[in-house]
Amino acid sequence: MKRLDSFGGIKPRGAVSFATLLLSFLLITVTIIVLLDSNYQALRVLHLQLSTVSTYAPFSTPIETKYAGEEEFKMAMSSVDAKEKAEKEDLLPSNESEIEIRKQQPLKDQSFEQHGTKEKAKEKDLLLSNEPETKIREQESPKDRPSLEQAGKGLDDVSIQKNKIVCDYSQQRSDTCYAHGDIRIVGVWSIIFAASTTTTTTSHPSYKIRPYARKWEQNTMDSIKELTIIPSPANDQIPVCTSRHEVPAIVFSTGGFVGNLFHDFTDILIPLYITSREYNGDVRFLVTNFNWQWIMKYQPMLLQLSKYPIIDLDGESRVHCFPFVHVGLKSHKELGIDSSISPNNYSMSDFKEFLRQCFSLKRASVDKRRKPRLLMLLRRGSRSLMNEKEVVSMAKSVGFRVVAARPEATGDVARFARVVNSCDAMMGVHGAGLTNMVFLPDGAAAVQVVPWGELKWACRHDFGEPTAGMGIRYVEYEIAKEESSLIYRYPRDHAVFTDPISIHRQGWNALWSVFLHEQSVMLDVGRFRGVLQEVYQSLNDTMM
Repeated sequence: MKRLDSFGGIKPRGAVSFATLLLSFLLITVTIIVLLDSNYQALRVLHLQLSTVSTYAPFSTPIETKYAGEEEFKMAMSSVDAKEKAEKEDLLPSNESEIEIRKQQPLKDQSFEQHGTKEKAKEKDLLLSNEPETKIREQESPKDRPSLEQAGKGLDDVSIQKNKIVCDYSQQRSDTCYAHGDIRIVGVWSIIFAASTTTTTTSHPSYKIRPYARKWEQNTMDSIKELTIIPSPANDQIPVCTSRHEVPAIVFSTGGFVGNLFHDFTDILIPLYITSREYNGDVRFLVTNFNWQWIMKYQPMLLQLSKYPIIDLDGESRVHCFPFVHVGLKSHKELGIDSSISPNNYSMSDFKEFLRQCFSLKRASVDKRRKPRLLMLLRRGSRSLMNEKEVVSMAKSVGFRVVAARPEATGDVARFARVVNSCDAMMGVHGAGLTNMVFLPDGAAAVQVVPWGELKWACRHDFGEPTAGMGIRYVEYEIAKEESSLIYRYPRDHAVFTDPISIHRQGWNALWSVFLHEQSVMLDVGRFRGVLQEVYQSLNDTMM
């Protein structure tokens, strides 16, 4: 029987075939050894190359030339007696302050409510609420979450009180609505139900509101989620409560211009203080246009205003029930409070004291020290100081201890607040950074450099007028056209120089583009020196 072998089934014959096989085996073995040796060398070369990259070419980080006043910034602390270790660790506060701040920051203990789901909260290392976990899970069960079809299929066994709804659309800065009684809020529908004992089918008017304090800017308000308050005429139209709260609710938006420090304080934080402070923490915040980064950034303040987790209304399908709801925030003016109409006559002085509590700021007023400390806000790009080194040097020669801060140093609000509070004066070209004056101690000075372009009134409105309520002195320096970078962009007979108001008449976009976005400042050091000398002398008089 023939034997079928591999590779074609041909059987080798006799000794010759055996010798051939032996020779082939030897050749294959030698070839494999050669190949392995060459690959090994290649691997050695590759390993050496990777080792070289790892050892000598790490990922590069930008290296920036040190600027005048940088060391002062690193050493600036919340008090004169801050420990030397804190000064070397880039603005860490004293041990006492550090412990207090850290108590405010952990989110496992002070939780925020995100999207009404345990899973979402876990992603951010948060708990849903202060209620027992088992109760939360019961509330979150899908069978307890009402669908739109199920919303009118019955009420729970809690008696419904007659409601009172009052909406005020007459104020210049913000609209507000109040509702008392059995209030039921379904965030995912953007509806607030005000239950009623009446069973009549008579139609009741609904109220619409966008809870953001900048109502005169239509484009901005269009981006804010609209809520509808419905005074329900019949019991069968009210969704069943799935989460009951014994404290009042305040509804506001973190949309609009959030992220800009001036608008953060003017449009949300100060109005929120005015609206919620009277509750002493016994109030719950419900937020539309929910911005997680914003919530985290101002967590120290929010935790002082409310003892309860924040509810994100945008994706919340549970029915939250409250005895009272305040929709929208009371807003009086730019960076200010009108104590004559605020609850308990709250003032900006009270707000500053509140900030000192939130951020562990030690200085309520300027105190005697050898050299007054000047915080210099150094912008990048638009409205930057083109000769900042000369200005810093001049300020030092006047007698100030200069603390120079660039934008990247201001991102951590809690830390930078302590830097500002350690200073006796601050200066900067018009911009949101000047909002940091809220952290200055009483008796300090704020110097605003006003860019070219007939901007004096607007700049004074934003940052000059509020200083009176803050207990700080305002100093203004309006640059001449020779101090503006615009002289390199436009001829001297251009309307930019001969008739700036004509640029204003072209609208906000034209004004912003030319006078705010395109412009940088080259200060006349000799002329500006007189301003700083005046500030220095006034501080010395105050500190004596």
